[in-house]
Amino acid sequence: MTQDLKIITRNIWILSLVSLFTDMASEMLYPVMPVYLKSIGFSILLIGVLEGVVEATAGLSKGYFGNLSDRTGLRKPFVQMGYALSALSKPMMAVFTYPLWVFFARTTDRLGKGIRTGARDALLSDEATPETKGRVFGFHRSMDTIGAVIGPLLALIFLQFYPGNYTTLFFLAFLPGILAIVFTALIQEKKKLQTASVIKPGFWDFLQYWRRSPAQYRQLASSLLFFALFNSSDVFLLLQVKAAGLSDSAVIGMYIFYNLVYAAAAYPMGLLADQFGMKRVFVSGLLLFAAVYAGMAFASTWPVFAALFFVYGLYAAATEGVAKAWMTNISAKEDTATAIGTYTAFQSVSALLASSLAGFIWYAAGPWAVFSISAVAGALVAVYIGFLKNFEK
Repeated sequence: MTQDLKIITRNIWILSLVSLFTDMASEMLYPVMPVYLKSIGFSILLIGVLEGVVEATAGLSKGYFGNLSDRTGLRKPFVQMGYALSALSKPMMAVFTYPLWVFFARTTDRLGKGIRTGARDALLSDEATPETKGRVFGFHRSMDTIGAVIGPLLALIFLQFYPGNYTTLFFLAFLPGILAIVFTALIQEKKKLQTASVIKPGFWDFLQYWRRSPAQYRQLASSLLFFALFNSSDVFLLLQVKAAGLSDSAVIGMYIFYNLVYAAAAYPMGLLADQFGMKRVFVSGLLLFAAVYAGMAFASTWPVFAALFFVYGLYAAATEGVAKAWMTNISAKEDTATAIGTYTAFQSVSALLASSLAGFIWYAAGPWAVFSISAVAGALVAVYIGFLKNFEK
């Protein structure tokens, strides 16, 4: 335990607290977002397109700003700007109710995520060694997800007293966002990287990294991007719970439960990844994903949904932080932000296709088709990665 405390440095704590407050703000709104969007006239198909577009915006900006962070050798300014934009987007959602303006507000939020992600993950990577990356990223994901527990819980309590009052909830979500901005000022940035350049890259220059990146990076990223094409927004899981006849409170409760499991399991999963290899833990997570989506295709009662969201929390803990830790281990230190940014750029384009396609399939063939196809894809990717050679770390 003492050794683990030494691994979690001051910067890791600050970055984790910033993520906690930001996720608290975002997740106060996420479970009610599909219900809110439907109340102002969005169809299921349009919700899918919206979620895909905003994630694609975040991803493409991650590639550019990750590359820019590596080129300039700076991390903190990108972290501060990114979290500030995400905080400001919350009251914007309360003010703008027309579809085009909602797209703008949601895009602002995701743009903030795109600006900060590569630089933040590079800071986390700099605070760790290859032997401790799993725990460092697992701790950050755990703290981040604690915010995702507190946020929906606060939303649930608020809506119990003020049902349907979504506008006020958007304004309340601005408060933890402000706290996140304040904490970013405490980040201690090391001196500029020696490879820093005064020449700013073009928007698409990060794509060049794919050609010069290590072969292992391309193999891993390619398989994860294929998986991303079938991993649509979690909004569809919440819509399935709602479609089964459960109340808004039950929908939010399921999401809180999922995040509790995720938060509790993220650090232990990181520890297992450090001890037994990233690949083993990640593949196990993909198999859990396949099991959850197969179950979602036929689930209809709250005990079954609860069991599936429990397993889904384990899947998230075994993959999200582990994937980033794994990727930084097979990338050069001076390319850390670019490596993560490039991958997440492609990943978010895949998310655009996945969520849009899921919305169309849901509309045309029903939810069972969406979840069944995703389950098969998750299992196939797990088998493929399992057979990759020289990928234990």
